[in-house]
Amino acid sequence: MLRIAIQKSGRLSDDSLQLIRECGISFVSSSYKLKVEASNFPLEILYLRDDDIPGYVQDGVADLGIVGQNVLVEAGGAALEVEALGFSKCRLSLAVPRGAEYNSVADLQGKNIATSYPRLLGDYLAGQGVQAHLHTISGSVE
Repeated sequence: MLRIAIQKSGRLSDDSLQLIRECGISFVSSSYKLKVEASNFPLEILYLRDDDIPGYVQDGVADLGIVGQNVLVEAGGAALEVEALGFSKCRLSLAVPRGAEYNSVADLQGKNIATSYPRLLGDYLAGQGVQAHLHTISGSVE
């Protein structure tokens, strides 16, 4: 049986489920279950937190997963990108306090920055020649 891990809720989940259905695979989706089985194909869909999906693939619990590229990069090689699906795009933004002196990324030099994406932000800042102190935060931080 093939096991696909997808995000348990949100737009990426909806787009992933639609893609599976467009492949002709039938299943009954449920937000209350951790997994469902297809009725016409040997497939099990695992509903997981997006950050957990690369690890499940790396450990062989899932055969493949559908995640945003931001999650894949943050996983740091836990899983390999096979194909960009071209849906559920996201934008990462930088917020600064009102009234803060900010004209360019260079103004972040030496600053303390809280982020859910330390690898992505660290790579970006390094590419801009900026060194900052990154503090990892998790959960719903929007």
